[in-house]
Amino acid sequence: MIGMNSQPSIAKIFAENISGKEVEISGWIRTRRDSKDFSFLEVNDGSSVKGLQVIVDSKVKSFQEASAESKNGAAVKIKGQLVESPGKGQSVELQASEFELVGGCDVENYPLQKKRHSNEFLRTIAHLRPRTNTFGAAFRVRSEASFAIHSFFNRHGFQYIHTPIITTSDCEGAGELFQVTTLDLDKLGKPPVDYSKDFFGKRAMLTVSGQLEVEMFACSLKRAYTFGPTFRAENSNTPRHLSEFWMVEPEMAFCDLQGNMELAELFMKEVISHVLKKCSADMDFFNQWVEKGILESLNSVVNASFERMSYTEAISVLEKSGKKFEYPVSWGSDLQTEHERFLTEEYVKGPVFITNYPKEIKAFYMFLDEGEKTVSAMDLLVPRLGEIIGGSMREHREDVLREQISKAQIPEGSLNWYLELRKYGSNPHSGFGLGLERLIMYLTGLKNIRDVIPCPRTPGNADF
Repeated sequence: MIGMNSQPSIAKIFAENISGKEVEISGWIRTRRDSKDFSFLEVNDGSSVKGLQVIVDSKVKSFQEASAESKNGAAVKIKGQLVESPGKGQSVELQASEFELVGGCDVENYPLQKKRHSNEFLRTIAHLRPRTNTFGAAFRVRSEASFAIHSFFNRHGFQYIHTPIITTSDCEGAGELFQVTTLDLDKLGKPPVDYSKDFFGKRAMLTVSGQLEVEMFACSLKRAYTFGPTFRAENSNTPRHLSEFWMVEPEMAFCDLQGNMELAELFMKEVISHVLKKCSADMDFFNQWVEKGILESLNSVVNASFERMSYTEAISVLEKSGKKFEYPVSWGSDLQTEHERFLTEEYVKGPVFITNYPKEIKAFYMFLDEGEKTVSAMDLLVPRLGEIIGGSMREHREDVLREQISKAQIPEGSLNWYLELRKYGSNPHSGFGLGLERLIMYLTGLKNIRDVIPCPRTPGNADF
């Protein structure tokens, strides 16, 4: 059995350029090329977008015995000496002295034969696609971004809260929720359903957001966040929608909209900076093969001062722009991606917070502004994508919140505990939400949200 620390990763070998050293590596063969006396293998262990070239003398007995099965996709363990490589694009290569075939591969049926496959095809083999350059890089970026998110909130005094996945309240009020039940659906008969006989004694769903529960901890621990899976039963097959996705949701007590935006700006800059530093080879790959100029774009966001603009000002800018938009612009309508990209890419030429949206297009829990036409909401828009963060001050006045719940036609009884937070030591508090998959799309330049989550759940697809 291989010990945890007995082998350097291929990424570490490249980073430290340790030529002349005896090492043992393990991984999967990406390519194999044979000459009369040698075989040239590219072995990748998932730690780097680049594989390590391994030169195996045909006289190495262990390789002779396993040669027929040591083809693309096979799992191998190789020991040898690292030497400086005369080839371009690599600093070192491995001259093998010992070779072990750990797991053979049915080469005839192995689907990753070509150098490049379409992302559409690779979605059909989600269990193998992390072995490709694009998806290996995407999931390394996702891993580092997740680490950076936790690290950011830890450094800034936030407590990490595991909010429930099963809920009896609809945070967004959209009603597109997956139901959780132990009732025998084949024996239910005609509606209405008697949920008192169900497992929880009432109708329960998979959560679309942990925000409401995080608020209870912000109102006791002052700064809290959740980061976990959320679900939406929206029957949509677009490149921007998933049925299961991950949300980052911080909440801060004694915090107004300005403080909320300051935190969101710092958060975005630190997470992007971390990924650019820790995933430099992967980001170079995305810059070369997926979206040229993405490094420049991300660095410009890190170095920018994020602008602020009210929704009313944004509508005025759009109306005066002279642009013909697919979706007409008018006060009271929600901003579409084409509007958001015009504001960031052509007008502001950088990231911008849009604030104080009409109350009718935002959620019931947002703080009602003076005049009662708008709410203290903010969306962060970035070039290339549009909205990436959405947040607000939360309504902390019990009477106003109770009225907003009634207008949204949400059964008040399901949110009694939420109202009580406003009764016992209420305070102005704020928070925001960021969809992890949208962030990874933004970082990598990948255009389909199904390509940045390990096992995409979409209408008609929950196979992997």
